[in-house]
Amino acid sequence: MAAAVASLIGLSGASSTVYFEDDFTKGMDKWTVGTMPGKEMGKWDVTPGKWFVDEEANKGLTITEDMRFYSITAPLDKPASSKGKDLVIQFSAKIENHQYAFCGGGYIKLLPAGTKAESFNGDDEYQIMFGPDLCGYDVSHVHLIFNHKGENLLKTDKISLEYSDKNEFTHLYTAHIKPDGTYEVFFDLESKAKGKIVEDWGFPKPEIDDPDDKKPSDWVDETMMDDPEDKKPEGYDDIPAQIPDPDATKPDDWDDEDDGEWEAPMVDNPDYKGEWSPKRIDNPAYKGEWKPKQIKNKDYEEGVQLAAYEGAMLGFELWIVNNGTIFDNILVTDDIEYAKAQGEKLWKPTQEGEKEVKEKWDKENKPDEPEGGEEDGEDFDEDEEPPEEEEEEKDEL
Repeated sequence: MAAAVASLIGLSGASSTVYFEDDFTKGMDKWTVGTMPGKEMGKWDVTPGKWFVDEEANKGLTITEDMRFYSITAPLDKPASSKGKDLVIQFSAKIENHQYAFCGGGYIKLLPAGTKAESFNGDDEYQIMFGPDLCGYDVSHVHLIFNHKGENLLKTDKISLEYSDKNEFTHLYTAHIKPDGTYEVFFDLESKAKGKIVEDWGFPKPEIDDPDDKKPSDWVDETMMDDPEDKKPEGYDDIPAQIPDPDATKPDDWDDEDDGEWEAPMVDNPDYKGEWSPKRIDNPAYKGEWKPKQIKNKDYEEGVQLAAYEGAMLGFELWIVNNGTIFDNILVTDDIEYAKAQGEKLWKPTQEGEKEVKEKWDKENKPDEPEGGEEDGEDFDEDEEPPEEEEEEKDEL
């Protein structure tokens, strides 16, 4: 297997352009830590985390403090272009201390030339934002956001994720942007979403609805109707919903003078058929779903490639509740096969060995937790108010 992977890397690497690659074996030598005016900044480090398979191989860019803002950038080794060629962005992330009472993100951004590394923040323009957005077990998804003429376009339908391991282990995220206007997103080297960019994001489309085309007043778009031949049965409304309980008897100690006239309690009437309504039949006047006619979109640029960028830098700009997120194996290239081969080589052996390592670490370091412990967020200081995370994310997007 190792030989096959090495062979694949060699074959694809010969024709690949690698714009950036970092496994953090040399620390943070490529990266510049930024600051945000008025924000309490967290400290970055390079560590393998609290538990690991290989101490050196698993070292990654690590968030070390709770409830902090983080900013860091690195120039690409070569300018990255998606104009007329493929663009692949890939990285791994392990979120050691994710608590399901809180939401958090782990996005990487492709940045244009001229971005100021020392002050990089959420107000800075980015070209692509990609990575996981974690919130509980069931609403985790991957963000892939494109910038178009100053507007950041979110995907119409989210790319949902299900973490069978409760997201404790290292996962690999891969975005493949193609010059023919299509895309594919992988999670742990498995395809999770693909299609046409123009259909799945809010880029200008070739045709749009004619704003002057209105639905005719006599247009019938109800597929079903009440059967005019169906009549309510005679006496239907005379059947009450409840009746006095026929099995009830007046208690022996009931006194009409003191307790009033005794009445049997009411029970559901077994003969009651509910509110009557006529049966439904196909509507013979149905004309189908009305849609306005299509006209040419003046904002659509014929022959112009969507999501075409000239990237110069990468950056993480985050608000983090819990420390312990580790980013690793960051890659920007024009070759999806090379990216997959690097994933097999660098990421897969790590995840395959993590379950056993984590179980051993838990036995040695975690006391028995009371019911409802960490996942309910009980170790969070309720007196410490986090910033308005939703507002921060909206500003970022």
